[in-house]
Amino acid sequence: MAEHDLGDLAALRAHFGEPKGYVAHKELPALNKYSRRFIELSPILFLATSAPDGGPADNSPRGDGAGFVTVLDDRSIAIPDRPGNKRVDSHQNIVANPQVGIVFLVPGVNEVLRVNGKARVTTEPALLARMIANGKPPLAAIVVDIAEAFFHCGKALIRADLWNPRKHIARTDFASLSEITEFQFGVDREKHKAMLERDYVENLY
Repeated sequence: MAEHDLGDLAALRAHFGEPKGYVAHKELPALNKYSRRFIELSPILFLATSAPDGGPADNSPRGDGAGFVTVLDDRSIAIPDRPGNKRVDSHQNIVANPQVGIVFLVPGVNEVLRVNGKARVTTEPALLARMIANGKPPLAAIVVDIAEAFFHCGKALIRADLWNPRKHIARTDFASLSEITEFQFGVDREKHKAMLERDYVENLY
C-alpha cells in the first residue's frame, strides 16, 4: 500500500468524517412510490457485477424505452436482456456471484436511484412475455431481489452538467467505434461500419 493510501475503515473515517442525519441510514429494504416511479421513467441503467474471489468487476449499460424495467413487486425487478454481442460478461458474473449494484438515470433529473441486491438470469416464458418490445420478447431476464434502494444526490451530474445539450460534443470530435476497432484489432473500418449499421437496425430486439 502506498504511503498516502487510505487502507482501512478507520483511515477512511478519519479523512472523510461520519455521515450525518438520515444519510447514515437512508437505504430502504424495498421500493416505494417514488423509487417505483423513477424506474418507470428511466430509459437507462448501469449494472455492476463482480466475479467471485477478487475477480474483475464489470459495469454494463442497459437501455430501452422509459419503463423498460419491470417492477415485479416492491422487492424485486426484472431487466430484459435484448440481443447483444454474446459475451455475457454480466451473466457469467451473476451465476458465480449474484450480488449486483444498479444505478438508474432519468434524463433531465440530476438525482439517481441506486438499487443493490441478488440477481439471477431466467428464461421464464411468462415473465419474458411481459417484456415484449418491437414485437419480440427478450432473450432472457435478469431478476434482482432487492436488498436496498435509495436515492443519491445530484452533485455528480450537476458537476458534469450532463443534461446540458450545449455540452454535448460533435460526433466528429471522437473516433467512431469502427475506427477504434480497426486500430485495436485490424478489422477493416468500412466493413465494420457497414456491419454495425446493419446490426443497429436489424438486431436491437
